[in-house]
Amino acid sequence: MFHLRTCAAKLRPLTASQTVKTFSQNRPAAARTFQQIRCYSAPVAAEPFLSGTSSNYVEEMYCAWLENPKSVHKSWDIFFRNTNAGAPPGTAYQSPLPLSRGSLAAVAHAQSLVEAQPNVDKLVEDHLAVQSLIRAYQVRGHHIAKLDPLGISCVNFDDAPVTVSSNFLPLSINCGPCLAVPRPSSSGFYGLDESDLDKVFHLPTTTFIGGQESALPLREIIRRLEMAYCQHIGVEFMFINDLEQCQWIRQKFETPGIMQFTNEEKRTLLARLVRSTRFEEFLQRKWSSEKRFGLEGCEVLIPALKTIIDKSSENGVDYVIMGMPHRYGRLNVLANVIRKELEQIFCQFDSKLEAADEGSGDVKYHLGMYHRRINRVTDRNITLSLVANPSHLEAADPVVMGKTKAEQFYCGDTEGKKVMSILLHGDAAFAGQGIVYETFHLSDLPSYTTHGTVHVVVNNQIGFTTDPRMARSSPYPTDVARVVNAPIFHVNSDDPEAVMYVCKVAAEWRSTFHKDVVVDLVCYRRNGHNEMDEPMFTQPLMYKQIRKQKPVLQKYAEVLVSQGVVNQPEYEEEISKYDKICEEAFARSKDEKILHIKHWLDSPWPGFFTLDGQPRSMSCPSTGLTEDILTHIGNVASSVPVENFTIHGGLSRILKTRGEMVKNRTVDWALAEYMAFGSLLKEGIHIRLSGQDVERGTFSHRHHVLHDQNVDKRTCIPMNHLWPNQAPYTVCNSSLSEYGVLGFELGFAMASPNALVLWEAQFGDFHNTAQCIIDQFICPGQAKWVRQNGIVLLLPHGMEGMGPEHSSARPERFLQMCNDDPDVLPVKSDPSQAYCSVFQLIIFTPKSLLRHPEARSSFDEMLPGTHFQRVIPEDGPAAQNPENVKRLLFCTGKVYYDLTRERKARDMVGQVAITRIEQLSPFPFDLLLKEVQKYPNAELAWCQEEHKNQGYYDYVKPRLRTTISRAKPVWYAGRDPAAAPATGNKKTHLTELQRLLDTAFDLDVFKNFS
Repeated sequence: MFHLRTCAAKLRPLTASQTVKTFSQNRPAAARTFQQIRCYSAPVAAEPFLSGTSSNYVEEMYCAWLENPKSVHKSWDIFFRNTNAGAPPGTAYQSPLPLSRGSLAAVAHAQSLVEAQPNVDKLVEDHLAVQSLIRAYQVRGHHIAKLDPLGISCVNFDDAPVTVSSNFLPLSINCGPCLAVPRPSSSGFYGLDESDLDKVFHLPTTTFIGGQESALPLREIIRRLEMAYCQHIGVEFMFINDLEQCQWIRQKFETPGIMQFTNEEKRTLLARLVRSTRFEEFLQRKWSSEKRFGLEGCEVLIPALKTIIDKSSENGVDYVIMGMPHRYGRLNVLANVIRKELEQIFCQFDSKLEAADEGSGDVKYHLGMYHRRINRVTDRNITLSLVANPSHLEAADPVVMGKTKAEQFYCGDTEGKKVMSILLHGDAAFAGQGIVYETFHLSDLPSYTTHGTVHVVVNNQIGFTTDPRMARSSPYPTDVARVVNAPIFHVNSDDPEAVMYVCKVAAEWRSTFHKDVVVDLVCYRRNGHNEMDEPMFTQPLMYKQIRKQKPVLQKYAEVLVSQGVVNQPEYEEEISKYDKICEEAFARSKDEKILHIKHWLDSPWPGFFTLDGQPRSMSCPSTGLTEDILTHIGNVASSVPVENFTIHGGLSRILKTRGEMVKNRTVDWALAEYMAFGSLLKEGIHIRLSGQDVERGTFSHRHHVLHDQNVDKRTCIPMNHLWPNQAPYTVCNSSLSEYGVLGFELGFAMASPNALVLWEAQFGDFHNTAQCIIDQFICPGQAKWVRQNGIVLLLPHGMEGMGPEHSSARPERFLQMCNDDPDVLPVKSDPSQAYCSVFQLIIFTPKSLLRHPEARSSFDEMLPGTHFQRVIPEDGPAAQNPENVKRLLFCTGKVYYDLTRERKARDMVGQVAITRIEQLSPFPFDLLLKEVQKYPNAELAWCQEEHKNQGYYDYVKPRLRTTISRAKPVWYAGRDPAAAPATGNKKTHLTELQRLLDTAFDLDVFKNFS
């Protein structure tokens, strides 16, 4: 029976007196849950028939009536109808009709009484309609929010158009086929019409528009929903599948009066807008013909970023790492957010400034910055870093993530409470660049998460000259963020207070849930793509409107003056004060005669360099280890250091083989890698190995992570069980991404010189998906930005008949980008070389050599006193009688083993010498000269398995000829030129291999050319 009473009490319309009483009650702050509550309209004592066993009988009758009203006596039918309509049980009861002359009249009276009661079905429908209305605003209120400061937005919502209703609702949302209810044109939303506007409805637990009130008239419900979701803020969050997170967002935007600012906060906001606006105006006055990619049209970005930083600092963040494109006021961000000295920025415009640093430098709007200062709002120290960025707009996204992860790792910040990242994006790039998607999908992976990033999109509604309707298929540029359940806050940038509130909420979201969040600043671009560009060519109507647009600073100043927060003289004084700061800095900038790029370093390595900027040590110490250490590492590598841990039977055989190699004092590639890593961990050097399938290894050779065969998710990393006080070893399989993951690892390696960070491609061929990171960061980073980085690339390479996509790591591309700086491009063909050269940058690792019986090394080659060998000379019979050698072959990599096998088969071990070049750049001129001089009667040939227009030939030949002062020709033995890296036909592959071997060992083949 209490089900009936609860339903009736909850859903019946309230009278005026009940409304006043309800409004005065306090609404519970916590989220409500549905409970079975006996809510009687009349005291139980007044209803004696409900006590004792009678209540059970009544409830049975009620259940029967619910199934079929005609199954009970007419008096019970009347009673239950009256109770459902809201009458107390005492008055709802009607005596059975007497069998008398007036019975017909009594029946007619009872029937009219029943029909006069309110329709409970209508009540339920109306409340459901109100709940649907509230949900419609929450889901799609942003469709009709006033987001565009220009008022010309052409966002297309496809099947969910925004319509201006002719019904009683001020603005009605068509919620599509999933929510729409067919209705006559004269009816209102979901059956509600104008007569319902003053009817009071109980509010569901999924809204906070009531504040302290639990029920509101429909008219007020609509007004508050309009204020929450359809003004200058549009909120996208209902796709999030976490109820707590949705409730948190609802509370932040629906609670009445929540968006309030003190006068002091408003004055601070005005001062920040003054700095943002006047900085751009100052640059325009002084250098009107210079490109600077200014912020005009989105000046609110500066106070927005500072608000995020202020709120994050308040929540305990000490270090903020930022990334942004060169557009959207990068110089303004450097000046007014990072606090780069203004004179250092202004002097960058001087064409007569001389470069003092090594390298080529970069344009001023690509440079980064690192600065530690006091946050004046929170009075706490905070470190700010803006990562240098190329013109590739979103390329720095994963780099920032990696650097953030590294800083969190080194300071023990396992939850992201101390270090965070902010990424700035443009609307066209955010929607169009695939690296944005790749970076988002790293956000929640265990070894890559930074525990939430605040993304700020400068949405100026144009990409260079391209309209949004031509630049993306989605309604918003931010729709990519929905894949990771990141809430998206759209905001009109001409409403600074709305922007500040959204940025506060974004910072709080990140602090509360440690997940990504997006702030979409809907703005405009007052100038063209740059200050010299004419936008009227392609967007004439937009720019006619922009010409009429009053700057946001002027708008907001007028609002504050009208509110009495500031007066006109105070506003003008604030402008004059910042103008004076700029003029004084401009005067000082004229004294700057030398450009120091190192002053713009985004990731300094304290203690690594001397005062004059040189590394403290340029020597290459011995990489050898004692036999005890080698044996210890080998024993751990061949065992399971955890008790009751069951490994796969096949893996047991692999570990047993390793153990036998240790006993025999030999190593293969996998064990040599173990030796290198283990020795560094002992010295306190952190190692991080990342990439696709690196835990096991693409070729099932590494097995650095063991999996218990009986317990799900139970793993063991033996490398972390080597020494009591060793550095940690991180090995992590990555997502199926090269661009994003390599950028991430590059950022991780930026943070500290005392770490070895490696990225391994599944096959070397696949690194070309990450070519942007290689071309824009790894190779030129030192020259452009004086940025140090210790990233190591492991690229499996070798022509083994596996087709054009599984053969070549394209060494020619790396060699082309080398300027013969030290330690750039080692190419390994011996396991001991892999052991002692891991400090190099690009390592072409083997595939078939992982199990080649001849690709083994002895412990003797790794004992104290041993060093990395840039060149491995011939040590066979040919070296014993060098005068008899007819040909000296130079090679690198796997082809050495093909050559030695063929030489032995042809019995030419005394006639042909083979010298391996292990490090191609810097080129070992001195060592190769000794080799040439050792064999005075030998002709010289370079042999490679790659095609002639690929591989190393074009790099090696001119350097070899320089080595010998062009005294002899340098012949070529290898495959012919080709467009593809390798053939896909096995027979053709073997034919090509045999042809190059024939050329290498035919001593008469070059006579006709000489």
